[in-house]
Amino acid sequence: MLETALIIEKVAPYFLIFKALIIQFWWIVPPFLLYPQLKFYFTLYMAAMWSSDKSREIITLEIKIPRDLTRPIKAMENVMNSIWGSYDPPKDWRASYFEGKVILPVSFEIAGIDGVPHFYIRIPKSNRKLIESAIYSQYHEVEIIEVPDYTKQVPMDIPNSEWDLWGTDFELVKPDVYPIKTYEQFFEERPDTPSEEKRIDPLSSLFETISKTSKGEQMWIQMTMWPISTKENDYVGRGKKEVDKLVNRNKKGEFVSLIEDFFKLLFTGKMSEPPKEEESILPPEMKLTPGERDVVSAIEKKISKPCFQGFIRYIYLAKRDVFFGGAKGFGTSFFSQFTTQNLNNLKPWGEVTTKIQSPDIFTARRLYLRKRDILENYRNMAPSFDPHPKEGSIYTFSVEELATMYHFPGIDAVPTLALERVEMKKAAPPLTLPTEN
Repeated sequence: MLETALIIEKVAPYFLIFKALIIQFWWIVPPFLLYPQLKFYFTLYMAAMWSSDKSREIITLEIKIPRDLTRPIKAMENVMNSIWGSYDPPKDWRASYFEGKVILPVSFEIAGIDGVPHFYIRIPKSNRKLIESAIYSQYHEVEIIEVPDYTKQVPMDIPNSEWDLWGTDFELVKPDVYPIKTYEQFFEERPDTPSEEKRIDPLSSLFETISKTSKGEQMWIQMTMWPISTKENDYVGRGKKEVDKLVNRNKKGEFVSLIEDFFKLLFTGKMSEPPKEEESILPPEMKLTPGERDVVSAIEKKISKPCFQGFIRYIYLAKRDVFFGGAKGFGTSFFSQFTTQNLNNLKPWGEVTTKIQSPDIFTARRLYLRKRDILENYRNMAPSFDPHPKEGSIYTFSVEELATMYHFPGIDAVPTLALERVEMKKAAPPLTLPTEN
């Protein structure tokens, strides 16, 4: 006891000094701890102010497709390449932090309303001319008109006593450098038909599904994307690392080797022997199976093209007297067409799907709030995890992948009568037309 008392007597002054330091200088620590959060919310606020400018307000364009449209899906890839030209990132930290400049998004949307499919693009008003010129350059016959926002044509407080909904965001099963199935793989080997008729259009099943819905039912598909480069997302570097891993080029890091050698020498007294050189004259990529070569080729092809970054979601909403619970599978069925077991595929993300797995607490209330959130996020073209994006909630697609999921089909590829087509495009009179003086 005496020894303990002596120790406390000696240590006590140091505790008093430490307490005095905390009282005098506690205010120095919080700024360092809070700086990341303050920086994040400051840039978020500045970005909201910059985006609220009238020239950048969101408008909705509907694309009316003519009956005689025969353009291949490759044309839509060219459109996506042109839209990628809207890439205009902040030039430096001043533009980001004090102007609030961000890369403007484009939302490619397909909506089935009362059994009728519609093509919409929601964009900032300042990008309208670029989007229109990109589409008209490949699809001369279509009509592009500004329309009211269709998401505001239904009650804002769904779910309510009259309406209900089911929705989900999609996530990729593998890293986003692995591509999904693209239009070049939707091909039917029939030598007796013209080349374009050999295409099996993935939109045909979606439109047939929409045509089977009744009045009061709506299906919404949203692909919100913004152009990126390796400055914002080093998808090229990540793709090359994945390729190196697949062809066994990745060697054990020198630091890891040193640690292993140290412990081996410590416990056994022997050093690791240097790895023996393989005598094979074939490079690693020549040892791959045909399937493995296809995977490597697909990754290299994806990272060689311009890419967008964003997210995909699906919502089914309807009046309660016609609400069909099985409609939750419609969106999943559409995106499952782009699945390949050796590459990538999209699946519903359980964390944002409008279902609360029982047993749980406050199930009804949490389900209600989740439905409200997904509808609000759809209207605002916002990620589900906003303002803190969660890993996997935003991913990368190439222009080829986007064109596969969103394009304007010809009547041969999608013959359904549900898709409203214009008989002819309205055009301005020719400049040579004589006029009265």
